[in-house]
Amino acid sequence: MSKIVFKSVAVMILIISLSACVSRKKINYFQNDKEVVFKNEKGFALKFKSDDLLTINVSSEDLDAVKPFNLPTVAYNAVTNSVSGIPKQQSYLVDSEGFIQFPVLGKVKVSGLTRVELIERIATKLKPFVKDAAVNVQILNFKINVMGDVQSPGMFPIQNERITVLDALALAGDTNISGERIVEIKRETEKGVITGYIDLKSNKLFASPYFYLQQNDVVYVNPNKAKIQSASSNSNTSLFVSITGLLITIVSLLTR
Repeated sequence: MSKIVFKSVAVMILIISLSACVSRKKINYFQNDKEVVFKNEKGFALKFKSDDLLTINVSSEDLDAVKPFNLPTVAYNAVTNSVSGIPKQQSYLVDSEGFIQFPVLGKVKVSGLTRVELIERIATKLKPFVKDAAVNVQILNFKINVMGDVQSPGMFPIQNERITVLDALALAGDTNISGERIVEIKRETEKGVITGYIDLKSNKLFASPYFYLQQNDVVYVNPNKAKIQSASSNSNTSLFVSITGLLITIVSLLTR
């Protein structure tokens, strides 16, 4: 009888050991890296959306001509009838209809345009006022969120207009070994929130429309089945280990 118990314990230990083994095919990135991936020839350019916060600077050799288009932000003191503080560059919030209110020019359509397209639009509208206007546009509140089974989840502000899903994962310390290699991308659109998927195991991800992230994208890494099962059975783990240890002790005493 003791031999049967001993074999049963040995089988249980073997099953646990085997279940802990994970195939490299489920973990490694870029497994078909010999395959050529053709990217979009036009490349990626971020398009502005509602709630984007922009700075727009207009420069020219004629400084007086561009002053009306570069309004500073200052604090006004009603008691002393004066302004105070250090002037800052005016920022423009894209409204729900996709417009900004720009000095002199009035309402300017912004949403759906790239930075280059918006620069061209504003420069064209400025021609009657400034002959040699040079326009610079920058987005101030571009951020992405990385959540789920990663080393350091969080919200990350982006300083430029191009960030890939790989950059985002790197900012979050990469996925944990227990994280799924098919990543979800949650994206806000005019029609609502849509979900895209990136397979980190395939280098086809470089051609995915979700490879480059957009404003407020959420990158979510699901835990794999083993981690989910481990979490759900966590309360029973210590009991199982205790029983297994007790059985091994009993078998050892009976077989002496």
